[in-house]
Amino acid sequence: MRNLWSIAKRELKAYFTSPIAYIVVAVFLFLGGSFFYGRVQVYELYTRQMMSYGYGQAPNVNQEVILYFFSFSLLVLIFVVPLLTMRLFSEEKKAGTEELLLTSPLSVAQIVGGKFLASLVLYLVILFFSALIVLFGFLFGNPELLPVLGGFLGMLLVGAAFISVGMLFSSLTENQVVSAVLSIGTLLLLYFIYYETYFSTGVVKAVIGAVSFTPRFENMIQGNVDTADLAYFLSFTFFGLFLTHAVIQSRRWR
Repeated sequence: MRNLWSIAKRELKAYFTSPIAYIVVAVFLFLGGSFFYGRVQVYELYTRQMMSYGYGQAPNVNQEVILYFFSFSLLVLIFVVPLLTMRLFSEEKKAGTEELLLTSPLSVAQIVGGKFLASLVLYLVILFFSALIVLFGFLFGNPELLPVLGGFLGMLLVGAAFISVGMLFSSLTENQVVSAVLSIGTLLLLYFIYYETYFSTGVVKAVIGAVSFTPRFENMIQGNVDTADLAYFLSFTFFGLFLTHAVIQSRRWR
């Protein structure tokens, strides 16, 4: 455990001594904050219109603001998370330090786990600022708490799964840009493939529904936390880390 944490601290130091961590967090905050502010403006407009027409109840802040924010955040994370993970192994290979790492007493599991933990800690910083943004939603209405909590649980699980994908592609190439592009492409495919279910039937529809993370995330942001969805994200993350471990292990024995 100590070795795993030493790798994590090394990676965190690398993150915060380079501009990438600050840029990624700033980009997410700018996009997320701007979108949230825009939805609040729309919500206030709807509220004024409904009141002027004699409706006594304001629009649902969960449906008009919070849910849209989480859905938008998912799309942003598809582009943001690969920027966090693209350097994890690619940089080691390009700098020639991977051989030193692989010949050290550290196990491959400790190396992979430490890098994953560091990325997850940085991702939690993004979630923290996201929570501050969502808190403003409570100033404009009375959101239901369960969908909000479900949304953040979904973002946590999605983030872990996306990190595992990014780590896998980073382990396959020494080019950080290629790693990021492959990760983004894969995640976009898994995101958009769900909408093919509207035009599919039978086995094809079932397979697509089982592969895509989109419907599972949508369940969570509506407050429907199902064990099958939890199992999906945990399995997704484990599989990504398992493949990454296999790739690195194969290079250790060359």
